[in-house]
Amino acid sequence: MFTDKVVLITGASSGIGAACALHFAKCSATLSLVGRNLDNLTKIGTQCEKLSHLKPLLIVADLTSESDIEKIVTETVSKYNKIDILINNAGINCVSGTIASAEAYDRVMATNLRGTYLLTTQVTPYLVKSKGNIVNISSILSNKPLPIMTPYCMSKAAIDMLTKCTALQLGPKGVRVNAVNPGPVKTELFRRAGMSYADCDKMFVVIEMNSPLKKIIKGEDVAELVMFLASDKASCINGSCYVIDCGLMLGDAGNL
Repeated sequence: MFTDKVVLITGASSGIGAACALHFAKCSATLSLVGRNLDNLTKIGTQCEKLSHLKPLLIVADLTSESDIEKIVTETVSKYNKIDILINNAGINCVSGTIASAEAYDRVMATNLRGTYLLTTQVTPYLVKSKGNIVNISSILSNKPLPIMTPYCMSKAAIDMLTKCTALQLGPKGVRVNAVNPGPVKTELFRRAGMSYADCDKMFVVIEMNSPLKKIIKGEDVAELVMFLASDKASCINGSCYVIDCGLMLGDAGNL
């Protein structure tokens, strides 16, 4: 399905990004994997190579750095001469309310929004040439206010609007842009945001109870949806934000 397609994935060293990398590798995609943790990125790269027999390009970079963003694009195009698919997955969270420190707010926005925006602008010319597409990883918190994660909610709401605006701008040029809005996934995102293991465990128990399907989505579930949207099977889907949350938002999500 993705043979000869160059797929650039940010935040590929763990969580949803790693799951996406492995799933694209299974479909013989040529991968450019971006992450901040070299050890984790190398492990994922090795697993991808075993699946596809193609060695991924590994790029250690931080999306808060404009020079790193330039490096991501330059190294990918230098090696593969094109980019067909961009998966904007890199993101961070923080436990911080509406009275958040400027530092916490800036840190979240710099990665989740500004970094995504700048990388998208730099990759766009190559996607126009390849008639490729973009899949942004957003969140159900783009539409569900969670006061203890205000900056994160704001950043994901902005990603949804970026998705729609970019879809309108690039659609006439043959480039599709969509977003996936996952519910909570058991990754390190919440721990890195400052939550304790105990609090994380309690949160996921509540989420599972409130979900109509009585389960938690996995990174692999999100990756399957991402792959569909990135494939030719989704050739008529543009500017859409797809929720994948086991029906959580239909239930009593107010207790999150």
